[in-house]
This record gives sequence, C-alpha cells and structure tokens, in this order.
Amino acid sequence: MILSTTPTLEGKRITEYMGIVSGETIFGANVIKDFKASIRDFWGGRSGSYEKLLREAQEQAIKELTERAEKMGAMAVVGIDFDYETIGAKGSMLLVSVTGTAVKYEAIETL
Repeated sequence: MILSTTPTLEGKRITEYMGIVSGETIFGANVIKDFKASIRDFWGGRSGSYEKLLREAQEQAIKELTERAEKMGAMAVVGIDFDYETIGAKGSMLLVSVTGTAVKYEAIETL
C-alpha cells in the first residue's frame, strides 16, 4: 500500500477515487510522564516519553487507515493529513487522526 501526503503518485495514473479513509487513536499520559514533561517544560528541552507516545499514536492511526483502505480494495492513499486534538477532562488525552483518499492506480508507461 502506497501512502502519500501528495495528491498524485509519481509514475502512476490514478484510475479510481474510492473515497475518504481515516484512522484514529486516542491516548492519555500517566502521572509520571506528566511530571517528567513538566520538568522538561520548566528547564527546556524535549520530552522523549511524550515523543515516543506520539509516534506510537501516529503509527496506530496509520495502521487503522491502511486496514480500512485495504478493505475498500484500494492500492494507495493520497492526500494524507494528520490532525491532533486534546480531549477529555483538562485536555488529558490526545486524539491523533489521519485522513486521506483511497485510490486505485496504474503505472504510466515510459518510452
């Protein structure tokens, strides 16, 4: 499955637009990660624990998007976009959403 943030695929001609597909995941951070992040916020620097959680959430959302596209019979998803929202009491959870357009394509013949 080809995944692309662009609306086209180099060397391929999109033959069918099958519809919008999405994948979502929600995760919350625990108290220890929140505490470590607050120290990083105070002193400056990156929060490795939050970055790891964010990468895992992105990967899970992409996996869900890919599975849904495959069920539709798609060969690729184009125009992929990520969105992030805090939800829950006091914004304690993060929603990671990825959307795109499921497509079928054929290779463009070159001389």
